[in-house]
Amino acid sequence: MGKQIGIIYGSTTGNTERAAELIAERLGSRAVLHNIADQGLDGIADYCVCIFGIPTWDYGELQEDWEEFWEELKCQNLKGTPCALFGLGDQIGYGEWFLDAMGLLHDVLRDGGAKIYGQWPVDGYVFEASKALTDDGCFFVGLALDDDVQQGETQERVDRWLLQLQPLFEL
Repeated sequence: MGKQIGIIYGSTTGNTERAAELIAERLGSRAVLHNIADQGLDGIADYCVCIFGIPTWDYGELQEDWEEFWEELKCQNLKGTPCALFGLGDQIGYGEWFLDAMGLLHDVLRDGGAKIYGQWPVDGYVFEASKALTDDGCFFVGLALDDDVQQGETQERVDRWLLQLQPLFEL
């Protein structure tokens, strides 16, 4: 696949898919949308950079497509692969579990040897707890999006995050 950037995501309601499409649009022709519901995880190790998108469901649970491929994900060879994550959640309705699935995904990727980039500050969010926080609690392990409460912030946040990740795309 050469120098393609894989945007690997699962989406039930369409919010994560819309965010993936926005990221792909911003990145241009090198970006490849990879919906795991249709494509599974085949070929993700071939991307030069992987951007993973995952929503948190209910009380900190994985979205159904991610849940289906979770064990297979643990077997993917992403050692040394530059990876970034974006997560979607509802900080008001599910504030005790805000972006937990992104935190779980981060841990699987990190444990598999992936190089994770793209931490995002917690400023501007109101939530009770999250498994997606860095150890110091000042950052999320990836881009935090909330299309339920802060939909108007999504485009600007995506743009700022991609600017931060720009060095990865020059590989």
